[in-house]
Amino acid sequence: MDIIKAPRGVRDVLPDESWKWAYVMDAARKVSNVFGYSEVHLPIFEHTELFARGIGDSTDVVEKEMYTFEDRSGRSLTLRPELTASMVRCYLEHGMSQKVQPVKMWSAGPMFRYERPQKGRYRQFWQLDVEALGSDAPEVDLEIISFAIYLFDMLGLSNLEVVVNSVGCPECRPTYRQALKDYVGSKFELLCPTCQNRFDRNPLRILDCKNEGCREIMKEAPGMTDYLCDECKEHFHRVKEGMSLLGIHYKEDKNLVRGLDYYTKTAFEVLSGELGAQNAVCGGGRYDNLAEAIGGPHVPGVGFAAGIERIVLTMEGQGCDFGPKPVIDVFVVTADDSAKRAALKLLYEIRQNRISVDMDYSGKSLGSQLKMASNKEARLACILGGTELQKGVVTVKDLASGSQEEVSRDSLVDYIRHSIAH
Repeated sequence: MDIIKAPRGVRDVLPDESWKWAYVMDAARKVSNVFGYSEVHLPIFEHTELFARGIGDSTDVVEKEMYTFEDRSGRSLTLRPELTASMVRCYLEHGMSQKVQPVKMWSAGPMFRYERPQKGRYRQFWQLDVEALGSDAPEVDLEIISFAIYLFDMLGLSNLEVVVNSVGCPECRPTYRQALKDYVGSKFELLCPTCQNRFDRNPLRILDCKNEGCREIMKEAPGMTDYLCDECKEHFHRVKEGMSLLGIHYKEDKNLVRGLDYYTKTAFEVLSGELGAQNAVCGGGRYDNLAEAIGGPHVPGVGFAAGIERIVLTMEGQGCDFGPKPVIDVFVVTADDSAKRAALKLLYEIRQNRISVDMDYSGKSLGSQLKMASNKEARLACILGGTELQKGVVTVKDLASGSQEEVSRDSLVDYIRHSIAH
């Protein structure tokens, strides 16, 4: 019988990498506290209608990428492909409009999209999601952008730059939509089949196409900023003015629309890296009409999402510091069964003092146990044998220097604490 392996497009995050994820998540938690954002934990699956109505049924996510299934009661459920719609659903369902606005929340966890697997992109992937709900002030857009910059700067990413655009609102977008169709219509036959399909249903998505031929065509396409209403124009001006005030490097990109239908006004990505080799490490924007699309009242919102895999890959590529790799402080080495019984009590006592410790349970030789301690990169080895038990001591060996000394059993924890602190 063949060994069952993980499905295509998913992967295991092993200990050699998971500590880097923990480092990123710890940084995100610290920045969230600084900015006053509270953590929430949301369901991994939702009613399919939430994403179909919220994200847009003409988007690639809804049309091609969602993992949708029926439960035993015949209800259509979907593994979440993103978190923003779930965040807004949570806000509405729990009456958060009664709280001080904006309500600031963040979450992280696995998302699911049926995409072609490639490096840094999987069918199950982790995202960090940061949202501010209940305010239409451009200063909140600025706060969301500065949150992302603050986080990526803390993680050591280099040459951070914001790419920004305004995608307008329902008042000014129809005029732009028609101007875009007029431009694209004369080049319709040159578009890829996907964009030809988008022409009538959602022409703005043509701007987001990754096909080189379509990208070349859209270089000369009209930009949304030339069609903004006065309100959207003023909003965009204040966001850019704020970034200049805070010293955030940015550039405008008239073709930046993001991939989901719920965006209004501000759309942005944060790039990191040397010129010519930049990576988008997060994307986001404003979505003032999303709450209404899923059946709620008008609730303006703005936020961003960042893939943990993408962040870690970018940090590795730039040689960023992930901090010290977690290692065991102490490894207990036993000479015989009587020493092993004493070691169990010793392990418990050391752990009670929040010092990391491990031991061998399989009866290996003293030499093999010391090799295990070195392989685990332990700082100290605590050796217990008949002589140590008789004298009431433990032989403590510094595995880096090789020096060792006998330490009274009663003072062992204090000795260990002092040794690992230096």
